[in-house]
Amino acid sequence: MAKNMNNLLKQAQQMQTKLAALQKELEVRELDTSAGGGMVKIKINGKQEIIDFKLNPECVDPSDVEMLEDLIKTAINQAVKESQDMVSNSMSKVTGGVNIPGLF
Repeated sequence: MAKNMNNLLKQAQQMQTKLAALQKELEVRELDTSAGGGMVKIKINGKQEIIDFKLNPECVDPSDVEMLEDLIKTAINQAVKESQDMVSNSMSKVTGGVNIPGLF
């Protein structure tokens, strides 16, 4: 019984080490996303922080601010979703598919 517990603790420590390394890696991993056929471009990292944001001047129409707002919202939501998916996929590789609440 004690041997099984020791093995379990050892596996937990190994997973914790792998997760710490993955967290550092994800902090610097970046994704490029866009909306509106490239009119709005966003670069985001694995911590869901926006690193860069570009607007094509052609999409800036003072008479249609609502369209620009929609493009920006769509681009941000897409960037966050792709970043979350990247984190989730990377985490499942380390945890063997077990969802551990509070990690990311």
